[in-house]
Amino acid sequence: MDAGPHDAASPQHPRKLRSPGDGIQFPAIHPHRLPGHEPQFRRPRFLLWRSVRNAEAPIRGLLSKAYARQRAGTIDPRQNATSVMPGDPYPFQNEHNPWKRFLDRRPALSDTTQQKPPGNFVPKHDAIAYQPSDSVYHDRLWRGTTSVEAADAEGWVVSITPSGGWLPACIAGRTGVGMSQRAQSFVLDSVMNPFNVIAPGKRPRVTLTPSMALKDGKPFLSFAVQGGDTQDQNLLQFFLNVVEFGMTVQQATEAANVNSNQLWLSLGGTAVKDRVPRAGSILVASATPDSTRRALENMGYTLSFAARTSGPINAIFFDTLHRSIWGGSSNHGEDYGIGW
Repeated sequence: MDAGPHDAASPQHPRKLRSPGDGIQFPAIHPHRLPGHEPQFRRPRFLLWRSVRNAEAPIRGLLSKAYARQRAGTIDPRQNATSVMPGDPYPFQNEHNPWKRFLDRRPALSDTTQQKPPGNFVPKHDAIAYQPSDSVYHDRLWRGTTSVEAADAEGWVVSITPSGGWLPACIAGRTGVGMSQRAQSFVLDSVMNPFNVIAPGKRPRVTLTPSMALKDGKPFLSFAVQGGDTQDQNLLQFFLNVVEFGMTVQQATEAANVNSNQLWLSLGGTAVKDRVPRAGSILVASATPDSTRRALENMGYTLSFAARTSGPINAIFFDTLHRSIWGGSSNHGEDYGIGW
């Protein structure tokens, strides 16, 4: 990721926010315009995340400006779309889509307008005393993963998101090697995701998104978060809050986010029906103004609320102008920065 030509705010030279309350209202008013939130962009992520042995993901097509314009053109800023299918980036790199037969069969599987949104879910072994709005579930979700951002004086920068060792743990024979829980992210039906069908020697697609942004070829931001399928969503909003809305790295880690549930989930449940998209379901901050809530409901969204609307974000901002490094950690209680 390249931060582009923008001069992001530093603590010494903060950029003025465009309007009061931007930290809440920017992500809330048009969540379907954010890549990773609106189905036009979110569903191709599930379908094309991982390559297989004999078919590479269409990276040139996915990164094509023409393809982005085509997909953006399907967004209605006045209404949430509940039945948009994945796009087809292959023509934008002058190739035939080898998976088109699966795309043609996908509407019957993905028509969220015909599905009743299931309740929230957790694996059976983790379902004790769980209620759909139980804050303990979210706390458990965020604790299942961690993130580490590190940098030193020699220029080394590291962004990692360790995850997958949840209880109950399974040890591979007598090796002492713990097995990851990530195989649950495989699918068995090619209509759901032909790139991610389980096979020998294959790695599943993952939700983990340790990230770095470069500016002029040098480190600009190192950032990561835990939280299952919300990671891409939260990190994009963090990045925009720094680059476009002038927040310091600490302000951006604590800022309100919006989370969409209108996507195929990667983790949990015991059947396909447990992971189907929940059309129009989004999580927003409890402090969201009534006027914004009404506007979102008029766009077709079903709202839920929480005081914290992202997993714990940890980040480092590299202020090359002042030759300094700034750390930020969100206010979840167990996140912190260390400097020496």
